[in-house]
Amino acid sequence: MSKDLTTGYEPMTSVDAITAGLEGVGYISTKQISTAVFLAHGLRKPILIEGPAGVGKTDLAASLSRWLDLPLLRLQCYEGLDEGKALYEWKYGKQLLYTQILKEKLNEVIGDAGSLESSLGKLSSFEDLFFSEQFLESRPLLTAMKQEVGSILLIDEIDKSDEEFEAFLLEVLSDYQVT
Repeated sequence: MSKDLTTGYEPMTSVDAITAGLEGVGYISTKQISTAVFLAHGLRKPILIEGPAGVGKTDLAASLSRWLDLPLLRLQCYEGLDEGKALYEWKYGKQLLYTQILKEKLNEVIGDAGSLESSLGKLSSFEDLFFSEQFLESRPLLTAMKQEVGSILLIDEIDKSDEEFEAFLLEVLSDYQVT
């Protein structure tokens, strides 16, 4: 990391550097907050911040995003939120459009097949086109995990989510993987 010219500190190398960096983007940090950020960064673990509305939880995430020049990704929790909505969605419209476009080509590929088995055999030799990356719409959790440079992931209103989703989040945030 390069030296921050406005503070003279190297980003994230000390509690004082974090305090100065956050102050540089307009966030007045306490020693406790800067220490929590420093430790979380060093341990590569998330920070859980709780408190009443208006105390600056969201502002801390936004300030870290501005200071570190990292994308701020927000996941708004609610009752009924599930893994699929938090990780990714399929672009169904695009899949249907491609299905219609490729329908004629499909007839050309399997046109000379004599049976259902031989038709399926010919189709299985092709890549699984419709469930590939180009039809995947990344949602906040998957987007955060795919960021090469890192990101700030703000998970808001987690107390409104179901227990199953909280268990899923624990897995994602502790192991940075999805099973």
